[in-house]
Amino acid sequence: MRFDENADLDTSNIDDLRRGGGGGGGGGVGGRVAMGGGGLGIVGLLIFLLISFLGGGGSDPSGGGFALPNGLSGLQSGQSADNTEIATACRTGADANSNLDCEVTAVVNSLDGYWSDAFARAGQTYQPPRTNFFSGSVSTGGCGGATSDVGPFYCPGDSEVYIDLTFFKELETRFGAQGGPFARAYVVAHEYGHHIQNLLGTNRQVRAGDSGPTSGSVRLELQADCYAGVWGNHATTTPTASGRPLILDVNQADVDAALDTAARIGDDYIQSNLGGGRVDESQFTHGSSEQREKWFMTGFQTGDPARCDTFSTNNLG
Repeated sequence: MRFDENADLDTSNIDDLRRGGGGGGGGGVGGRVAMGGGGLGIVGLLIFLLISFLGGGGSDPSGGGFALPNGLSGLQSGQSADNTEIATACRTGADANSNLDCEVTAVVNSLDGYWSDAFARAGQTYQPPRTNFFSGSVSTGGCGGATSDVGPFYCPGDSEVYIDLTFFKELETRFGAQGGPFARAYVVAHEYGHHIQNLLGTNRQVRAGDSGPTSGSVRLELQADCYAGVWGNHATTTPTASGRPLILDVNQADVDAALDTAARIGDDYIQSNLGGGRVDESQFTHGSSEQREKWFMTGFQTGDPARCDTFSTNNLG
């Protein structure tokens, strides 16, 4: 995947919390992450990391998300966004081809461009999420606090995406994923899929703590994968604020890398390779590797969000 070197980037929907006192993992946000009101020890946090990658709003699709025992909300003490550096560094697609911050910014621009157009064609108004870059730990405006261990996530409570960009290296080193720009874009697009579900109210169909191979939680995650694929289908034709598409090409190697990532964050792969070695379908919350690949490709091949209705089908794959 390559970006148009002459296209402009827009950093206005990015909040960089890594500077200005926001990064580093301090400021009282450390400690145990609580999920659904219960605390997790170190081992539990590791399992949560393994089982809940790309978990959207955490265990509570209605907006409970990640919460710390001390109930922090909003920006942590001393945590503030400082976009000076990213605004200076990320001006054009040429920057996106060489700088990870700018690459993710470009993907965000493309996602906003596609979903704004898709909503307009449906007679609806799209409200873009803000995307937060953080380091170590973060306190959200609607889902409490979280550390980098939970991976990228979307908070329905404040309609924002949170990413510690070091996650992408973890995906390669710990999970053995191929990586690459389009694989990383798939991760961001998946979180945007949760934003679309929040705007449409789809996430409110799912009960907190729901699990199992045909559970609402799995259907929600597979739909977000499908929405990511839909964007991927349109990525090279979607103009952004500059009036031209940011992304020049998506080739088969890019698609293969995205599918590789999807496979390595399937519940069965994680349980058998990074968990206890035994696959327990009753604990599925995100879908199997095969299902995640299938629904990403459903979106990518059709380019139609209407084909992503995982809630009305008996055949999840």
